[in-house]
Amino acid sequence: MGKNLVGNHIRKLRFNHDEMTQQQLADKAGVTRQTIVALEKGNYSPSLELAFRIAHAFNLPLEEVFFYGDNTKL
Repeated sequence: MGKNLVGNHIRKLRFNHDEMTQQQLADKAGVTRQTIVALEKGNYSPSLELAFRIAHAFNLPLEEVFFYGDNTKL
C-alpha cells in the first residue's frame, strides 16, 4: 500500500495548547498514550471517530488537525 497519506498536526497543536502532554491528550480522546505517539510519528491512521475526538479535544475542526496527502501547513 505504501506510505501513510493521512498526516496530522497533533504535536504542534499540543505545544500550542499550553504544552499539553501526550497523556493529557490521550485521556481527553479516550486512548492510550502509545496511540498518540503512533499518530504523531505517522505510524497509525486514526479511525474517523478517533479523529473527531482528537479534533474535539483541541476544539478545532477536523481539517485543522488532520490532512490527507502532503500538506504540512499550519
